[in-house]
Amino acid sequence: MQQKALAASDSSLDTASRNALNNDFTALRNQITSTVINAGFNGVNLLDGSIAAITSLANTSGTSVLTTQAENLTLGGAIIVLTSTTSISTTALAAAAITLVNQSLSNVDTALATLGTSSKALDTHLTFVSNLQDTLTTGIGNLVNADLAKESATLQALQTKQQLGIQALSIANSASAALLGLFR
Repeated sequence: MQQKALAASDSSLDTASRNALNNDFTALRNQITSTVINAGFNGVNLLDGSIAAITSLANTSGTSVLTTQAENLTLGGAIIVLTSTTSISTTALAAAAITLVNQSLSNVDTALATLGTSSKALDTHLTFVSNLQDTLTTGIGNLVNADLAKESATLQALQTKQQLGIQALSIANSASAALLGLFR
């Protein structure tokens, strides 16, 4: 848009060239509106000014949240100062549009930096929660495996005691028969 406005500010342009540049500029301007409208996900749009912020739970008790501030990137707002009627159809309008485009670019850079910071915070928290979940799953697995190993050892000990008991009983029965044989 900046290039189109700069080219349209040339006073030596003929009408056809100026109209072509204005049509391109208008198409790009309208594309901003289309992009902002289609930026919604799951019923939430952080770019159209419909909400001020969105909060995400940061812990299991719900006492901590991560807040992502919304940015209003609609035409004619505080960030994109171009309006839905901004045109470059004359040299004077093109010069004015250059100023509006430059101001809008600066504001959008700031807004995107803010959204990027919030996005990075959410990504970092998501990674932390994922790692925590993996650690808990591994810990639970270790506890279950430790209990199974303990139970297996207990079962083997009981089986050994049972076998020793049967052998002792067998020895005692054979010894009593030998003692009775001596008395006969």
